[in-house]
Amino acid sequence: MSDSESGKEDAEFDEFAAFQKDIDAAEKKVAGEIDPGARAMVVAVLVFALLLTFVLPHTGHARGFDVLVNGAIADQESVRVPSRIFVWLAMIFGVGFSMLALLTRRWVLSWIALAGSFVSSVIGMLAIWTRQTAGTGHPGPGIGLVIAWIAVILLTFHWARVVWSRTAVQLAAEQERREAAKRDQRSFLDDAFEDDEDRDK
Repeated sequence: MSDSESGKEDAEFDEFAAFQKDIDAAEKKVAGEIDPGARAMVVAVLVFALLLTFVLPHTGHARGFDVLVNGAIADQESVRVPSRIFVWLAMIFGVGFSMLALLTRRWVLSWIALAGSFVSSVIGMLAIWTRQTAGTGHPGPGIGLVIAWIAVILLTFHWARVVWSRTAVQLAAEQERREAAKRDQRSFLDDAFEDDEDRDK
């Protein structure tokens, strides 16, 4: 094999290696993104409904916004800690991270939205229970609190479906990349052995 042919093969190998790196980078980028499809519209509607609950009665005359900012009306209605925690979690994860995940399509943000919505669902149940057992003279859960709780439960369900489908695709892609890397390694070793045999001849 002449030096010119060897140099040409090295150049082709370098071009292929650079092309392979670009492909790997693109695969990693795609693996870190979500494609919610039709669920994106459902999640957007749920986020909008969740936002509306902040202007609806949370309990008595206190609206969700009053509970969020710890207003005087919330104190008058004896709003307890679980309700305050719930409205903050619903705003941060149900609205904030859900919108971020939809806009950026980042898989990690959808995971955070899922985890936060799940915790919000549990705290929301506790908030409703505390309003139902608030005692005589204190109002029970308002329509805003109930709708908000249902909305975060539905958000948890839909984000779980999105995350799970993305996880399955990622696992399949990683397995395919590992198998491709093994094939490339075998072919590279085979080529190296063939070159050694050609030189020996």
